Amino acid sequence: MEIGLNRPQGFQKPLGLPAAFLSLTVLLPCDSIQKRFYLERRRILVEEVVNNKRKGMTLTDQLRVRFKGVLDPIGAFFNRLGLMPNTMTILGLIGNTVGAVFLGLGHMTIGGLFVLAMGPIDALDGTMARQRGEASDFGAFVDSVTDRYSELVIFLGLMVYCLQQGDWVAVLGIYLAAAGSVLVSYVRARGQSLGLDTKVGILSRFERYIVLAPALIFNIPMVGVWIIAVLANFTALQRILDVRRQARSKVK
Repeated sequence: MEIGLNRPQGFQKPLGLPAAFLSLTVLLPCDSIQKRFYLERRRILVEEVVNNKRKGMTLTDQLRVRFKGVLDPIGAFFNRLGLMPNTMTILGLIGNTVGAVFLGLGHMTIGGLFVLAMGPIDALDGTMARQRGEASDFGAFVDSVTDRYSELVIFLGLMVYCLQQGDWVAVLGIYLAAAGSVLVSYVRARGQSLGLDTKVGILSRFERYIVLAPALIFNIPMVGVWIIAVLANFTALQRILDVRRQARSKVK
């Protein structure tokens, strides 16, 4: 007669060694897996940034690639509404002009919020054109020209305010910032016309945006202006030297 312990109802037979090993493998906390996935993803992103720098991509170009998954659904939404890419371009210019009016009246925070809000809109026109299959050289040309007008109208609003205050040092800083911003783009465009593309420099369009918009919102506009005045002109000089280097290597 076999003697054994009576198992309560619902008691499961102990797992064998292979089954126990399998269950432990399946039930292991997923933290380590998530950590490995995160580290691998971070490594890939770092490699992308390094490769993009080697290819000469600006931070603006890199962010457009990085946030493609965010911009595409928003662009598709506006396309479904029937808005045209050029409409978004003009809306960005109008929004920056409204912001400039507030800056001229001395309402720096409100003007800065308009400038901040127009940044994403400026990035959508190209996305919408690509989704429509209407991306063209002329569209890129219009976008670039409108960007310059948007920047200049913002500096104009600041200059009007500083002229009213009689702050000539601030006016000088605004002039230098505006000149440097335009020269950064002009040097590249002139180089491209000669077959010498240059994207080097520490203060391209997006960097100027992230410097100026917060400075306006926190009502310290001249901090942002002087940073742009110095670094934008330095960036223009960097690009001039880069074009010179390319021209000399082309001759050799």
